[in-house]
Amino acid sequence: MTAPPSSSPLPAADAVQPLIRVDDDPAALPRDQWNALLAAAPLPSPFMKLEYLEAMQASGSAVAKKGWQAQFISVWDEGTLIAACPAYLKGHSYGEYVFDWAWADAYERHGLAYYPKLLVAVPFTPVPGSRLLARDEAARQWLVKALRALAARAELSSAHVLFGDERDQRALTGEGWLARQQVQFHWTGDGVPRSFADYLATLHRDKRKKIQQEQRKVAAAGIRFESLRAGAITPGDWDFFYECYTRTYLAHRNKPYLTRDFFARMAADMPEHWLMFVARDEQGARVAASLVAIDESQRAAYGRYWGSTRYIPNLHFDACYYQPLAWCLENGWRRFEGGAQGEHKMARGLMPVATYSAHWLAHSQFREAVADFLRREGEAMEEYIDELERHQPFKAAPELERPD
Repeated sequence: MTAPPSSSPLPAADAVQPLIRVDDDPAALPRDQWNALLAAAPLPSPFMKLEYLEAMQASGSAVAKKGWQAQFISVWDEGTLIAACPAYLKGHSYGEYVFDWAWADAYERHGLAYYPKLLVAVPFTPVPGSRLLARDEAARQWLVKALRALAARAELSSAHVLFGDERDQRALTGEGWLARQQVQFHWTGDGVPRSFADYLATLHRDKRKKIQQEQRKVAAAGIRFESLRAGAITPGDWDFFYECYTRTYLAHRNKPYLTRDFFARMAADMPEHWLMFVARDEQGARVAASLVAIDESQRAAYGRYWGSTRYIPNLHFDACYYQPLAWCLENGWRRFEGGAQGEHKMARGLMPVATYSAHWLAHSQFREAVADFLRREGEAMEEYIDELERHQPFKAAPELERPD
């Protein structure tokens, strides 16, 4: 893949344009200014902190030789960062969770190159949140223009902004980008601390009984959980977690995306954003671990990774959903995101939430074809979400039931 050199300015459209820069290393940008823009954004998350994005590259997890060539775009006003986004030239569509393989295949069948493309996203992280960080709408518009200018200058097939917030989506679709809607499953609470048992009492009886049965089977296997937060997670805990993480990928005959060094950097630079659940057997030996990202400012938790050293029925659900959800409930947190896809999460009380992406394609005929596809897909997605909403796992009103 070819790209503009590090810290290269894009050509100015007129005399009053601010400086627009493209960097091939996120470490070239100031953490304090980037993170200040993120903190003021409508939907911040730990994954958009510059430390997280730096670690992706510095650890060798998301780098050019793996198809992720950093092209971070920033907008400057007299030395002050006023807008920025994490952008990559992508040589494939792995690690994105918004699938465009069919588009790439159509390009190839017509003798056209779909890759490289320009992608604004957090690598391997399908968490909705602000992507176009900006001081104000004028700065955000410069960022949108810069994305198009970079795609045009490099003669790219397309540009894509994945899992952005509503403000991002409005700015992009207002400039003719195509909108796409998908669905994830999140739990949201009112911030009032309560027990997991109280939460289960709000579910329909069949859903509650199934969860209780699953947890009893895990307990009967002698499994007990401990939660470790921030500095309480030792290097040995991180080592064990990484062993579990790699086992999950190898079980599906895949290589893990993230390196051990990435998690070492997380432990050093962002320890306050991590919560780990470790499962131990009757002998006290560790048998599984799940990792959850947390954001105190948002009172939000994000299920990320898990793995185990041996198969234990229902352990996955307990480690990845019930334990994190119980922790959120007991601590009065307001949101738990269970990751991409998965209708089965509804039975655990995670409800459908629409997520958004925006797409620009240079080829007019393909753009028209994709626009038609996205209209039809969007209608189907709205019907799907409506149908899911009609199958709420929660009781509509108090029900008189025998104790479980």
